[in-house]
Amino acid sequence: MSKVDFPAMRAAMVASQLRTSDVNDPAVIAAMASVPREDFVPAARRETCYIDRPVPLGDGGAMNPPLATGRLLTAAQIEAGDKVLLLGDVTGYTAALLSHMGAEVVRVKAGSAKGDAKNGPYDAILIDGAVDAFPDALSAQLAEGGRVACGVIERGVTRLMSGRKAGGVVGLIALADMDMVRAAGFESEKAGFVF
Repeated sequence: MSKVDFPAMRAAMVASQLRTSDVNDPAVIAAMASVPREDFVPAARRETCYIDRPVPLGDGGAMNPPLATGRLLTAAQIEAGDKVLLLGDVTGYTAALLSHMGAEVVRVKAGSAKGDAKNGPYDAILIDGAVDAFPDALSAQLAEGGRVACGVIERGVTRLMSGRKAGGVVGLIALADMDMVRAAGFESEKAGFVF
C-alpha cells in the first residue's frame, strides 16, 4: 500500500484547477497551496479531497470543489486585516484559508442566514455555498464599500456572484456559472438588489 502524497495533490490542484480558471490572486493561491485540505474532511474522504467536484462529508453535507472556493475568495478581494463574516463553512477549511490570508474571520455556524450583527460592520461577507438570494439582513452588516461573494441559484443554475455596498445598497453581478454546494439555512430568503 502506497502512501498518499497530499502535498503533490495540493500542487496539482493549484496548477490544474485554480491557475487555469481565473484564480489569480497571489494570496488565494498561496493559501490554497499551503493549507492542507485533507485535514478538513472525514478520514474516508482524505484521498479524494482534491477532486474537482463537491466532496461528500457523510452527514448529507458536502464541501465545495476547490475551484469554487478559490473563485469565491478571489471575487471577494480579501486583503490582510479585513474583517470577514463567513457563513456556511461546514468544515472550517475556508476559515483557515482566510486566516492564512491575514483576515480577521468571524465564522457563523452553518445554517445561520442572520449573520452576526454585534461584531460588524464587516469589510467582506462570504457565503461558502449557493443560496437562493443574498439575505437582506446581511446587507446591513456590511461596511460601506464592503465586498460580498457567494453563489446564487437562478432558475436552477448556480452563479458565482460578487458585489459591493454603495449608498447603503448591495449590488451583485454574476461572474461565472459554478458548481457549488447549497448552503444550508438560506432557502427561504428573499432576493436583494441584483443587476
